[in-house]
Amino acid sequence: MAQTIETHGGADLRPAGLRGVAADFSSDQRAFKTASWGKAMMWIFLLSDTFVFGCFLIAYMTARMSTPVPWPNPSEVFALHIGGADVPLILIAIMTFVLISSSGTMAMAVNFGYRRDRRVTAILMLLTALLGATFVSMQAFEWTKLITEGVRPWENPWGAAQFGSTFFMITGFHGTHVTIGVIFLLIIARKVWRGDFDVERRGFFTSRKGRYEAVEIMGLYWHFVDLVWVFIFAFFYLW
Repeated sequence: MAQTIETHGGADLRPAGLRGVAADFSSDQRAFKTASWGKAMMWIFLLSDTFVFGCFLIAYMTARMSTPVPWPNPSEVFALHIGGADVPLILIAIMTFVLISSSGTMAMAVNFGYRRDRRVTAILMLLTALLGATFVSMQAFEWTKLITEGVRPWENPWGAAQFGSTFFMITGFHGTHVTIGVIFLLIIARKVWRGDFDVERRGFFTSRKGRYEAVEIMGLYWHFVDLVWVFIFAFFYLW
């Protein structure tokens, strides 16, 4: 007789070892059994978004490697004139630091959310939103600078014309994700501050009483946005 093990407080019995693993996959009993619909749908959305960003970056690499015209030097294109000298990538470095820091504040917000500390959770989410808004503002400044210097989706003064179209498309798409994230951070932070998750007040994004899972779901989205920026930073500004 095959051995069985108890799971979920003895409610389920399944075979031990590899037979148990096969039973899990064949009956789909384990993959999303303990995950809420909100969390599962967020993971599915992030997976689909990964394919979209992946296609954009592959298109960027294809355009860059196939064009016979020299590609613009990032150290020159993204330099800021400070103190009488051009400082390469200084703005991009600050933007990256701000966005990565926001990932840390978001992780702490999730931690304090599950501790039921409404005040600290809301403050950390607002701080995350502030850092996200700062990132978008610096990105808007970067766009303004490049447009002023003559960069367009169809041309630029430094070389290959494809640079402008791929840059505006990919960074704009990512910036839109950050902007949407900031809006939802403010919405969830307000609900946390009011105690909607403690009194089970009805409304959008309000989960069951005592559950701060919406904060964690927001954190999944925000960490994904930060991770995508790491790849954009590597491909656009370091390559």
